[in-house]
Amino acid sequence: MIYHGETVTVDYLEDGIAEIIFDAPSPVNKFDLATLESFNLALDALYQQPKLKGVILHSTKAAFIVGADITEFLGLFALPADQLSKWLHHANTIFNKLEDLPVPTIAAINGYALGGGCECVLATDFRIADHQARIGLPETKLGIMPGFGGTVRLPRLIGADSAMEIITAGKDKTAAAALKIGLIDAVVATDILPTAALTMIKQAITGDLDWQQRRHQKQIPLRLSTTEALMSFTTAKAMVANIAGKHYLAPMAAVTAIETAASCNRESALTIENKHFVTLAKTDIAQALVGIFLNDQYIKNQAKQAIKTAPPTQQAMVLGAGIMGGGIAYQSATHHVPVIMKDIATDALTLGMEQAAKLLNKKLTRGRIDGLQMAATLATITPTLTYSDSCHVDIVIEAVIENPTIKATVLAEVEQQVDTTTVLTSNTSTIPINLLAQSLQRPQNFCGMHFFNPVHKMPLVEIIRGKHTANETIDRVVAYAAKMGKTPIVVNDCPGFFVNRVLFPYLAAFSLLLRDGGDYVQIDTIMEQDFGWPMGPAYLLDVVGIDTAHHAQKVMAQGFPQRMAKHYTDAVDVLYQHQRFGQKTGAGFFSYSTDKKGKPQKTFDPQTATLLQPIAAAPTDFDSTVVIDRMLIPMINEVVRCLEENIIATPAEADMALVYGLGFPPFRGGVFRYLDQIGLANYVALAERYQSLGALYQVPAGLRAKAAADECYYPAPTAVTMAHH
Repeated sequence: MIYHGETVTVDYLEDGIAEIIFDAPSPVNKFDLATLESFNLALDALYQQPKLKGVILHSTKAAFIVGADITEFLGLFALPADQLSKWLHHANTIFNKLEDLPVPTIAAINGYALGGGCECVLATDFRIADHQARIGLPETKLGIMPGFGGTVRLPRLIGADSAMEIITAGKDKTAAAALKIGLIDAVVATDILPTAALTMIKQAITGDLDWQQRRHQKQIPLRLSTTEALMSFTTAKAMVANIAGKHYLAPMAAVTAIETAASCNRESALTIENKHFVTLAKTDIAQALVGIFLNDQYIKNQAKQAIKTAPPTQQAMVLGAGIMGGGIAYQSATHHVPVIMKDIATDALTLGMEQAAKLLNKKLTRGRIDGLQMAATLATITPTLTYSDSCHVDIVIEAVIENPTIKATVLAEVEQQVDTTTVLTSNTSTIPINLLAQSLQRPQNFCGMHFFNPVHKMPLVEIIRGKHTANETIDRVVAYAAKMGKTPIVVNDCPGFFVNRVLFPYLAAFSLLLRDGGDYVQIDTIMEQDFGWPMGPAYLLDVVGIDTAHHAQKVMAQGFPQRMAKHYTDAVDVLYQHQRFGQKTGAGFFSYSTDKKGKPQKTFDPQTATLLQPIAAAPTDFDSTVVIDRMLIPMINEVVRCLEENIIATPAEADMALVYGLGFPPFRGGVFRYLDQIGLANYVALAERYQSLGALYQVPAGLRAKAAADECYYPAPTAVTMAHH
């Protein structure tokens, strides 16, 4: 045994050929700080072997190395810039040690080699992978960029264009795609991966493969003429600016680093990468995106617990076959849970089946499924006008019209037809679950299951716990939602639950701005371009439907009269009176026509201003910071109230519900991350400037207390201690 560590061991495989084995005690191999140090010692041990002829890197797990340990990131980022830079330099000396071994090296890649795992294999002379391998550098998705030499070695190995495409998109490549661009040297079946790697290293030892040349190529400047370089980097920057936009800095920083380092050797290039990495790691954007990743892991783990305890759902039933019902049925069927779709009208069933077929057809035309798969999936959706098969159903999702009386009647009716253990859920967006539960004999088996429109695109499902809902019911629905490929977040019952309850104060803020002379086109532009929402409030209302918003506004006003009742005619009322219901009727705030592909196109409508004139003050040109503050304060306050009233359990779940359910800009991390970044005391001072606007602008007491105590919502990351420097 040459070296034995907790996650890394090194031993001779046969005469002169050593094998570095990654085998962490955890389910996957990660480059956490401990593994990195172990790897360092393993390499030091190899340098002491006089008889060494070649080295193979290999993993005993189903994946090679999934990347660095993201749970350590915030602690690393909390280091002072010079210390972070020093640590990064130290990490790079380790990968350089691998690259500089006096013998040929090869990585045998099975499954994922991502982030640090990819950067590790870039430091070997050759790479061989199995068919399941996926290789890539996803760092830009976390607001950072590769820091273990990825921006240095990858362009020198496969060319600047391919490297920039991989790094800026943050997407991984399949083994076949990686082979095509020269990222790996061969693809073989998993069972022959070890022997194939051994054969290849022997060819390098005997000189049949020129390993020195391969290594040299990664340590010299990029082979680009001035004209090529200009073309390459100018094009890349234009593309990145277009796709990433101004809020995501990492892709552009990576391109700049590659461009600046193009004429450098390895050492200088790594110094340039280091500088750009440290700058990004210290941004709010990186903290927010890493925070989202960690919050997402937290929610996935919650769902895993539910899956362990809940019995699996084998048959579902959807009541109401409109666009929503069809979308829910499609989602269930594509994730292998057969579904019965029940309605009282044949037309509705046809519409529901068409919705499912349309979505499957899109997958078919994109080559994601074949005709047989499409037919098989559709066959698991059974349209029906009766309750004939309802006795075998595990879960029922009621998705009829948003009317408490109708919903209660339908739920009471289906309860008579199903087994006593069947779970009933309501896909309602605003009606309290406790109200609907009153008509049921088994309220313990009932909860809310709120899908967002369009169902196939929106990741969030709100699971609403009523006061009688049993834990088993919640677990079962959480497990089913997760099986459907959704992110389930459990909330307690109140009007609007979490997402709509916090959305309506935001829309109320918009109405107030219009009342005070604001221009809805300008407000939309500011909220989209400056703040980063996918849609401004006017556009969002048009997409949701002015009639839907008008109805929901009344429900919310009844639920929270002190804050959400309004005593004036607002823009939504006016458009509603003129039957301008938004996208669905071709006119709302904007007017809509369909393009060649049948997609709605939004255009400015001068008529809107004329209609809104009587209810608004003289046109006022509001400053963009004023617009952002006035729009967000009511939403932020309501989100905080939901946490204080235990409607939502944790800041992590609240932030993810906002990102996944409303499209809150991910680079801002959600309301609690945003509050922590502003500073709570600063936020309170800011909100006080707008007190005159009414109850929605009053800061909740709990937030004031936290601000006074100088606290934050997320624990501040403790900087990692670096013992060896």
